Amino acid sequence: MKWLSKTCVVALLVCVGLSVFADDGMWMPHQMKDLNLETLGLQMNPEDLYKEDGTGLMSAVVSLGGGTGEFVSRDGLILTNHHVAFRALQRAATPEHDYITDGFVAWSREEEIPAMGYIADVLLGYEEITERMLSAVSPGMTYGERYGALDKAEKAVIAEAEKEGEDIRCRVASMYSGNQYFLFRFKRLKDVRIVYAPPRDLGNFGGDVDNWMWPRHTCDFTFLRAYVSKDGVGMDYHPDNVPYRPKSVIKISLDGVEEGDFTFVMGYPGRTYRNYAVSELMFEMERMERRVDFYRGLIGFFEEAGQGSQEVTIKYAGNLRGLNNALKNYVGKLEGFNKASVVERKTVVEKGFADWINADAKRKSRYAGVVEKIDGFMRRYSDFYWRNQSLTQLVSGYFGPALVSQGYLVYRMAKERKKPDMDRDAYYQERNWSNIRERVQLAERGYDLATDRAFFKFLLKRFFAFPEDQIPAALKNVVKAKSEQAVDAYVDALYSKTSLADPNRRLTLLDMSLDEMQKLDDPLLRLAAELEKEIERLREKEEVLNQERLELKKMYLEGFLAYRQGKIAPDANGTIRFTHGTVEGYSPRDAVYYLPLTTLKGVIEKNTGAFPFDVPNKLKQLYADKDFGVYADTERGEVPTCFLNTTNVTGGSSGSPTLNAKGEQVGVIFDMTYESVIGDYYILPEFQRTISVDIRYVLFVAEKFSGVEYLLKEMGL
Repeated sequence: MKWLSKTCVVALLVCVGLSVFADDGMWMPHQMKDLNLETLGLQMNPEDLYKEDGTGLMSAVVSLGGGTGEFVSRDGLILTNHHVAFRALQRAATPEHDYITDGFVAWSREEEIPAMGYIADVLLGYEEITERMLSAVSPGMTYGERYGALDKAEKAVIAEAEKEGEDIRCRVASMYSGNQYFLFRFKRLKDVRIVYAPPRDLGNFGGDVDNWMWPRHTCDFTFLRAYVSKDGVGMDYHPDNVPYRPKSVIKISLDGVEEGDFTFVMGYPGRTYRNYAVSELMFEMERMERRVDFYRGLIGFFEEAGQGSQEVTIKYAGNLRGLNNALKNYVGKLEGFNKASVVERKTVVEKGFADWINADAKRKSRYAGVVEKIDGFMRRYSDFYWRNQSLTQLVSGYFGPALVSQGYLVYRMAKERKKPDMDRDAYYQERNWSNIRERVQLAERGYDLATDRAFFKFLLKRFFAFPEDQIPAALKNVVKAKSEQAVDAYVDALYSKTSLADPNRRLTLLDMSLDEMQKLDDPLLRLAAELEKEIERLREKEEVLNQERLELKKMYLEGFLAYRQGKIAPDANGTIRFTHGTVEGYSPRDAVYYLPLTTLKGVIEKNTGAFPFDVPNKLKQLYADKDFGVYADTERGEVPTCFLNTTNVTGGSSGSPTLNAKGEQVGVIFDMTYESVIGDYYILPEFQRTISVDIRYVLFVAEKFSGVEYLLKEMGL
């Protein structure tokens, strides 16, 4: 095969046919037509999956900002996971109304409560803008100049597109490391409310013990509803808002699934790294190993902090659940890397790529040395990352103390607002102003002041074991003596003298100019200013490094796509994707085979009477009475709970609909198996399995356990 020009390679990405597609990825809507889905088992017109007028089945699937949901009624009813909606439940919960433990039921529209911090983005369409983006850069530019030019072009594209309406939200997404760019357009629905959530003992049945495991019996679902103004505009919560009327709605099926059935999934998967070079995988393994230790320390701190206080437990419930989830995921991936010899497999692939390059003079002139250049870059990038990651974590809002993060946020906002809007960091542009205000307001529901103070002390004392070049400059004097008493005194002084513990004060600070803020004598704002001096320098260097990496990977993937004749899907990046597979069990180890379906019988068998395996008495009685209604599987005589299929998903896919060959919903995605989490980096077909809660278990719990028949009627059942 002769060397392909850049134009030919890009054409391959769009026009490649069935013969070169491999079933190892999450495909973009325009790529679905080349998968020959009807020959694989699809029993609906594939052209009805995605339509530019918004009536396609894919338009019923919405992004919930980190998770996925789907419209299941014409009145804006959204089905998603309990764990996707968990933060909304946590923010609404109080010791008197513990929606995390007890669940929530709105018996009327008036009783639905705001899902604070949640949005629903409805896909309106997307288009390729590669030529427009790449026309902004020229060969003579430095990496920093190229970064700035692409950033400016992206902001201009978004600003132009968002003029179409006040509730239009757009994003530019790069595919294949900058070989292609697409503009995605959404209608943003900002008034999302909680309709129904099962109690924790069902919605999180199995807890961290069963997380990422099979067999699974978790009833992981929640119903939300999206509202708009009376004239159909997505806007913030208002009592006069009305339910959103989607153009497309998912139909529910009670037919169930059997082994071998064709299924497919549409959703918004977060990130995969299947197109990484070997040196990038090595860096990721080191990053995960270090994070495992860090997460274990954080989990221990928050678990101890919550002992004896239900209020503290509720406020940090989301943090703990996220940390435990990530910890087990990373441990599983590290095991997968080793057990499946992933680095060795990728090394063989990379060697074949290098041999292909060297076999042709034209290919060699364009691609020779690209792998070695990435290897050298990753060594430099790794040094930069480990020197500075502790600083960026400190102000992240997730790994750092809430008040330090809030102080940095309001200070950085004031600093950015001195610039013209198009020159600001994208997060601090005016289009995100309402999001930033909401972040300040919601912070109060996710931290406890005394715990936050103790958390800052905990993090500073961790620095005692760090090399000096990994300690933030603003804190070196505090930790250099490695004195716990000195750290305690420093943090106590900060927290006793700052005004940022008052949420109303933080909102006032958001409206201040930088000059006004700098005149205040607030120690946390002074700390924020000192941290920003260092972070700004790092940010500028990181932008250059990220652009260099993008350029190297762009060339790497241009060549690799030609080598593989287009047989790779773009890595997931939070944009809408399609994946298909069959219902199948698997064998995780010698002499063990897992069936692909579980039933309510397994829920009863797992009961211990204590969380995470405490089966509610009402469910036990329903099982004893065999009061299954229409939800029992006719062959097994049991209510199905969960099932497996061979689709490709990752974080962000949670809440996506699993559909049968007719395009009807038969399940809700909520997990992968422990053996398949390595699929974010490398697909092992024999282990690649996705876990869905069976839609019949969802409806059984909704009707028989909670009595919300009105929701089933709304869905047309």
